[in-house]
Amino acid sequence: MKKILLPACLSVLSLSACADFFVREGVGFTGIDGEPKTFSEAKGSADYVARQASVPARLAALPPVRLRTDSAEISALAGAALQAGGRTPANAAEVGGTDRTLYLSTVEVNGVLFAVLRTREGDTTRMASGAGDTFLASVPRLTGCLASGPAYQNGKAGRRTNAYAVPLNCS
Repeated sequence: MKKILLPACLSVLSLSACADFFVREGVGFTGIDGEPKTFSEAKGSADYVARQASVPARLAALPPVRLRTDSAEISALAGAALQAGGRTPANAAEVGGTDRTLYLSTVEVNGVLFAVLRTREGDTTRMASGAGDTFLASVPRLTGCLASGPAYQNGKAGRRTNAYAVPLNCS
């Protein structure tokens, strides 16, 4: 019996030396995934992280614009989605960093759902080259759906544009 009690008492004493026995506070992390309780103190970073984290929730709260067209080609459907995509906080979710805000909305054309990323209303500047590929890679994180095709854009391929549309697979 002494052989069992002595190691047990030593282990309890050594573990109790790590912290107060009655304090039940964590070490600054919540949940299983280990996300920190607070954000960085850098200017605008908390707002940016909060906006990025809530994009799918805000996008889900907005009803998709529903359209019908005569064409059955996916590029024509994407073109209609590009024209109807939201450009204001009233009809789209804000995404982007502190230097530029873009708007993400959903448009359903002939039963095909598209995620549309656009510049704000009245913004005449174009998105950076390569933004279509970045948007395509970010679609699952931003929408909660998978991309089911390439990113379509206004105008000619290879040129800078102000809008991209990606067909979605949400099933």
